[in-house]
Amino acid sequence: MSWIVIIILAALLAGFVQGVTGFGSGIVMMIFLPHLLPINQSAGVSTLTMLVATIMLAWRYRKFLKWRQLVVPFLIYIVMAISSLYLSSVLASGYLKLLLGLLLVILSIYYSIMNWKSITIKAIPTLIMVIFALISGFFNGMFGIGGPLMALYFLTISDSKENYLANLQTFFLLDTFVMTSLRFSTGILTADNLKFVIIGIIGAIMGTLLANRLVTHLNIRLMKIFIYLFIGLSGIYYLFTAI
Repeated sequence: MSWIVIIILAALLAGFVQGVTGFGSGIVMMIFLPHLLPINQSAGVSTLTMLVATIMLAWRYRKFLKWRQLVVPFLIYIVMAISSLYLSSVLASGYLKLLLGLLLVILSIYYSIMNWKSITIKAIPTLIMVIFALISGFFNGMFGIGGPLMALYFLTISDSKENYLANLQTFFLLDTFVMTSLRFSTGILTADNLKFVIIGIIGAIMGTLLANRLVTHLNIRLMKIFIYLFIGLSGIYYLFTAI
């Protein structure tokens, strides 16, 4: 029964982080899940765990969705994600842990600097969008972590918070359906993995509700720094275990 505790804790933290920072559920889930499952299965479970929350947000903000902002980056992203999904099934677990560790450390440093310097980006050229989509798609296929750069992209091009949430959550929803279908059809995910998803959904809802209640009372800037530090330390842990 110890796996239930791990899943609940991971999903609760993931839902909380998502509620506080607006992204990062996949990062948090992938800190814990590789202790229970192979990395490619962990990525699938991580994605499915947040499905209910994603559907709710996509539906809530559906009137603010602008499909023209979504189609091109999604097509680039999903082609790369499908390619890296097949690559993840043939790479040794040690290499995957090494890549995951590097990704977590880089994301920790990147977001810590962005938060510390209060850096905002006002425009993203088309070439940078393509690079963002390719990088995000690659790491989504590998680890189910495709959100950070795409969140930055949609935040930059959106004309309102509602437009941003509609674009991003619809993007993630489409991604979830495509990648989950592929993971089941290729045997990466099986019916046995659904027990992790069901327990995870419960934890994710709890974490999201907790974030909604506490977010107005938290020092968000300090909380983000703590979260990014935690992500970085977890990345260092995976680097050492991969060596």
